[in-house]
Amino acid sequence: MDQQPLWRPNEQQIADANITGFMQRATRFTGRAIDTYEDLWNWSVDDIEGFWSLLWSYGSVLGDRSADVVDGADKMPGASWFPKARLNYAQNLLRRRDELDALVFWGEERVRRRVSHAALYDAVSRCRQALADAGVVQGDRVAGYLPNMPEAVIAMLATASLGAVWSSASPDFGVEGVMDRFGQIAPKVLFCVDGYYYNGKVIDCREKNRELAARLPELRRTVLVPYIESGADPYQLSHGVPWDEFLAPFDVDEIEFVQLPFDHPLFIMFSSGTTGVPKCIIHSAGGTLLQHLKEHMLHGDIKPNDRLFYFTTCGWMMWNWLVSGLASGA
Repeated sequence: MDQQPLWRPNEQQIADANITGFMQRATRFTGRAIDTYEDLWNWSVDDIEGFWSLLWSYGSVLGDRSADVVDGADKMPGASWFPKARLNYAQNLLRRRDELDALVFWGEERVRRRVSHAALYDAVSRCRQALADAGVVQGDRVAGYLPNMPEAVIAMLATASLGAVWSSASPDFGVEGVMDRFGQIAPKVLFCVDGYYYNGKVIDCREKNRELAARLPELRRTVLVPYIESGADPYQLSHGVPWDEFLAPFDVDEIEFVQLPFDHPLFIMFSSGTTGVPKCIIHSAGGTLLQHLKEHMLHGDIKPNDRLFYFTTCGWMMWNWLVSGLASGA
């Protein structure tokens, strides 16, 4: 059967594509002809130091890179990427401060919100201060039991700005499924939601929140985000506080982004749990940022002010991938 592509880019689209510009820069950088995708792929595996060094520059990564790109490149596992670099993942996602949309949120047909880049920065600033006031420091774990909503992004970026480690689960998970995950990482702060909407129905999470918070002994704060406006009493939760009250004592201030090693833990994700308790999988700040920049800018051709959508919950790694689109200006 003769199969034809469903779509082909025209010549102008090819010329304007990020990957075309990257190949042109790679040609100048290397002195070798990199004119096709195959040329680019061959160079990326023949000269991994050159490829990732150029990608750091092309992605305008904020941080101190230093000269070293990789130690032990032939070791898997064991290679050490950008061993002397220092950066902060959240800083690279919050570089814009304008009034254009950073987040556009629709909660089925019930809730619609827009958050500008400036408003996102301000909210992260206040949430960061609140987390620090709760005792969160570099290396601590912060967990979200939240839908894919603006507060999840704000809490994650505030966590990362401090050098703490974020992990999240979707509120459709049962308590045992969440405990299988969060019970391993001892979060100091838990963000949860009073409920969510699914297929036109209102799903109440109050009882699950109470049980979960009571079973996480290291918690210092359980922050309740009102979404379904259930009238839930956050003070019935262990160390409970409403979202607005958690942020209320703090004014917007310039964020002091903790500069961290390239391999500093950023996210704890989990295996599926099909063969026992889900296994923790740690993703580093620098590796996550660079890989997502590559996928978004080169493979996805994402440019500033583009709209990026992926239908996902906070319990899937695609949520983390989606939020990183802010680093490309989307």
